[in-house]
Amino acid sequence: MRRAANDGGGVNRDDGTPGFGIYLHWPFCAAKCPYCDFNSHVRHQEVDQSAYSAAFAREIAHMRQMSGPREVTSIFIGGGTPSLMQPETVGTLLEAVAQAWHVPDGIEITMEANPSSVEAARFHGYRAAGVNRLSMGVQALNDADLKKLGRLHDVAGALEAIGLARQIFPRMSFDLIYARPGQSSAAWEAELEQAIGLAADHLSLYQLTIEEGTPFFGLHTAGKLIVPDGEASAELYEVTQAITAAHGLPAYEISNHARPGAESRHNLTYWRYGDYAGIGPGAHGRLTIAGRKIATATLRHPESWLAQVGEQGHGIDEEEWLDSATQADELLLMGLRLTEGLDLARWRALAGRELDTDRVAFLDNLGLIEGLGPNRLRCTPRGMLVLDAVVADLAF
Repeated sequence: MRRAANDGGGVNRDDGTPGFGIYLHWPFCAAKCPYCDFNSHVRHQEVDQSAYSAAFAREIAHMRQMSGPREVTSIFIGGGTPSLMQPETVGTLLEAVAQAWHVPDGIEITMEANPSSVEAARFHGYRAAGVNRLSMGVQALNDADLKKLGRLHDVAGALEAIGLARQIFPRMSFDLIYARPGQSSAAWEAELEQAIGLAADHLSLYQLTIEEGTPFFGLHTAGKLIVPDGEASAELYEVTQAITAAHGLPAYEISNHARPGAESRHNLTYWRYGDYAGIGPGAHGRLTIAGRKIATATLRHPESWLAQVGEQGHGIDEEEWLDSATQADELLLMGLRLTEGLDLARWRALAGRELDTDRVAFLDNLGLIEGLGPNRLRCTPRGMLVLDAVVADLAF
């Protein structure tokens, strides 16, 4: 098998202990973006944040009963639009986590935010509450595309929020979407160069996908929304990899780029298949209890979740104990997203077998995978373009 020249190790190198993350899902948005299939909801009346923060605290306590004592390695507040919360609400949620588990000083605490001026004014309050990493949904750096994407901010507002975030938070990331309708490689290259000039230490760069159930899906099906085809999308992906690497922000995951040592600790826990407690409406989790792994999912509808937490102390709607074969499949799916690759020893321990040597050799000969020493396997850049097919072939 071909072998990579280096293993991509560094400050955040995989040491076999993927960590224990806490995910808090705030489900409310000011408007629903037409491409979004996340669990987000628009409410035209003011949300009772005190009632929801109390419910979060109750569900956190329930998750603590399930998990037992653990040391938290990261906290992520996602959504929805968490920056619609008052800073006091954020502080209440973080305090509830600290009361339930051991939270060491200085761990990564990320919060998603939208770059509107009203939310940006709260940044100082979020920092005082304990947030030390902001992840902003910028999505585009031209006003025409921001309007098409249904965003409520303009470029001027985004630039102001980015500048403010860089002053206030020790770490900051922002998202962009590419492969947008009518987007050329030259236009994306210029936009990406601008983004890198604004970035602190991390960028999330996602290809636009048309998800069933979204307004974009209906428009695309009707032929009213044309996105770059497979060949054009692949070219945009390759441009993304080349430019970010040249500027010292290489990909560490298929859509995420960071300066060495600035990778998202929380997201690495997901992709290394660690445990995480998912709290809030529509949150998913993975917990190891007495040596067995359980998948949890909470009610998606916020008011239904709130009512069930009031009655039962939690909003969990689904629980599934995962057998070793299912865990091996999930580990494979997650691990091959990373440029550090898959921990083969851990995969073998779960699967109880070796990967099929004929399939490995086939993908290797196509230049889609490569080894990183005797116990790691990863996709090549070419393999990342067809990641789903590689995973499906190896999982068989």
